[in-house]
Amino acid sequence: MQSVRIYEMPSCKMVSSGKGMFEEGNFPLFEEWFSSQKRSLFPKDFLYWAGDGFVWLYMYEDGMTVPPELEIIDFQGGLYAVATDIDQKTDKDRMNAEMDKFLSENGFERDTLRPELGNIITSPLAQKIMGYEQMDYYTPIKAKQ
Repeated sequence: MQSVRIYEMPSCKMVSSGKGMFEEGNFPLFEEWFSSQKRSLFPKDFLYWAGDGFVWLYMYEDGMTVPPELEIIDFQGGLYAVATDIDQKTDKDRMNAEMDKFLSENGFERDTLRPELGNIITSPLAQKIMGYEQMDYYTPIKAKQ
């Protein structure tokens, strides 16, 4: 795991794929819709595990055309500790231990009421050139009580 940074994500509207696996449900529709969206320099899409399926989110902007099968939800936002991984090869137990140490040393703790998010930050062109991808893991946090 590389360094940890603190990121404040705003409360906002998000387009949700709904819960499922990539090859079923609304995921193919969501992926097609997502691929047609204009990209920017900051992450707008996030993925999380919801216990029995993934949920893919995309930051909604006024005036977007969203297929009726996809839901627009209110995203809570808040503080996140963010760590970058290369090719998702970091041992999860080690990454969690290092994250917990960082949080403890800096006056934070995990906020278990919000989901952990993931975002692939490497563009397809950069992945082709570098030969690997980078993944940001967003751990929801709050001030230690």
